[in-house]
Amino acid sequence: MKWERKDLKSWSKIPTRWMDDDIYGHVNNVVYYSYFDTAVNGNLIRSTGKDIRKLEAIGIVVESGCTFHKELCFPQIIDAGLLVEKIGNSSITYRVGLFQEEDYEPAASGHFVHVYVDHETRRPIAIPEIIREALRPILINS
Repeated sequence: MKWERKDLKSWSKIPTRWMDDDIYGHVNNVVYYSYFDTAVNGNLIRSTGKDIRKLEAIGIVVESGCTFHKELCFPQIIDAGLLVEKIGNSSITYRVGLFQEEDYEPAASGHFVHVYVDHETRRPIAIPEIIREALRPILINS
């Protein structure tokens, strides 16, 4: 599905890097997933004010998907937008849109799913309350 700017609630800017481009002169498809990861985890760090790697539960990516609409390339600034589609007991589903700076139409749109697991055992556990609170403002129906 293609997300528009108006659909997304949390924004960050991500600069492309020289190494992101492939031999064809555009950002390689696998790098888009890195941008998704940067947008989601950057938002969590900013909105909780915590080092999320040190919480009792950590988010592990169990599913992601991306639909490509336009090329991105170096040098560009990407506007990365997020929306939380669903918060479950141990999982969170995000919508992510990557836009050329100030462009209304996305260059890529996708989804990203975190499952929260115990930091030590890696077994699924409930999402920490600090994460739930941080994401409520960008939840789809908030």
